[in-house]
Amino acid sequence: MADLKDKNRRPLPDPLLDVVKVEQARSSDEIIKEDTSGMANTGSPPAGRTTLEEARRRGPLGFLSVLGPGLITGASDDDPSGIGTYSQVGSQFGYGLLWTALFTFPLMAAVQELCARIALQTGVGLGVSLRRKFPRPLVGVCVLALFIANTINIGADLGAIAAGGSILTRGWLQQSWLVIPAGLVILGLMFFATYATIFKIFKWLTLVLFAYVITGFIVHPPLREVVVATLIPHLEFNKDFVTALVAVLGTTISPYLFFWQASSEVEEKRAAGKVTESQRRGAEDRELKAARTDILIGMLFSNVVMYFIIMVSAAVLHAHGKTNIQSATEAASALVPIAGPFAFVLFAVGLIVTGLLAIPILSGSAAYALKEFLNLPGTLAAKPRYRPTFYAILGLAVVAGIGMNFLHIDPIKALLYSAAINGLVAGPLLVLIVLLGSDRKYMESRVSGVLSKSLTWLTAALMLLAGAALIVTSYVIH
Repeated sequence: MADLKDKNRRPLPDPLLDVVKVEQARSSDEIIKEDTSGMANTGSPPAGRTTLEEARRRGPLGFLSVLGPGLITGASDDDPSGIGTYSQVGSQFGYGLLWTALFTFPLMAAVQELCARIALQTGVGLGVSLRRKFPRPLVGVCVLALFIANTINIGADLGAIAAGGSILTRGWLQQSWLVIPAGLVILGLMFFATYATIFKIFKWLTLVLFAYVITGFIVHPPLREVVVATLIPHLEFNKDFVTALVAVLGTTISPYLFFWQASSEVEEKRAAGKVTESQRRGAEDRELKAARTDILIGMLFSNVVMYFIIMVSAAVLHAHGKTNIQSATEAASALVPIAGPFAFVLFAVGLIVTGLLAIPILSGSAAYALKEFLNLPGTLAAKPRYRPTFYAILGLAVVAGIGMNFLHIDPIKALLYSAAINGLVAGPLLVLIVLLGSDRKYMESRVSGVLSKSLTWLTAALMLLAGAALIVTSYVIH
């Protein structure tokens, strides 16, 4: 890292500020320092990542302060489109794919740990590290595909939030009325709230995902059948099953999670006062331990929620012959006559809140990835007036998602396209990330060990295989 030229580290001036001839003498890091000054005593994240030693000193509740980027990243993976995928899988195949929750957990954890470790060691986001090591056109294609997939996902999730609000009001509020307000609330949060506030809101929103766990106990699934399906993998060699399996992999191991995890770790260091790249470079043992604990808990949480959504859909919908659920909102509505209004409300409220959690992360990860690739300044810790281009990218993704809901685009087909893009990009992108994590020039003493390499290469191979299977099942097998 030390031999990299300074011009490769310093972001370009903000293009929009340049257009309006606003003076840009101050660096991005100086602006961040100004915006975060005086925040060190307000708790996480402004105080930076809490170490395990500090958490132990604070007592039983102190351990919660360790949870941060990993928990939020894991929770955001269970967004309305993910819930829709898991609902479809459970309704169509019953308990047959419950085992995938156990299978994907170590893979997700290993990938997210690698992304966090790269960011902690290099002091920059994943987009910057990839751009410095690999050919720009190759990284550019991946970033563009990520932006397109995220925008489609945002549109689908906004539609799901609006649909959830509509079905909760029994149709009194129409779905089309709620799309724009939902989008404006999310934009308002990201444009006008501080990074510390956004972080805290995200952290509290993750609690709503327990609604799906509670619903799992309400529906009383057959215990023996559930245990068998969890521990013994069930496989079918047909188009529908392969498509469902690929969809689960593509939903749980999504490229936007890689970029958000890395960018969040950089923001944690900035919040701790390390505002320049040189100050952030180098991962301490205590940082890595805290990050790994956070990621393990976050990915476990994500997979537990996934597990319960599949189980609820199998116990309630598949068991009663409802095997053609097409979305999370259909799943919520279908619960009413079978599981009662309480389960329906829990499912629908969870749908709305997970959308409010996931959309800022989808748009944020797209903005971080694109600005890092283009070597532009910008971060959620800087105010929009200082970095308008970054916020314009972020806003563009949300506004495009809002517009998608008024173009009469089939949300299910849109999600399929999004899943296809994610599935095709995840494999090659993971290969680049694993190679980066194994490069001693960039990672120095923090290169991946045997376990990390084994799990991340396995994940990359599976995602490449999943992408190929998606093409074959979609365009070859009819």
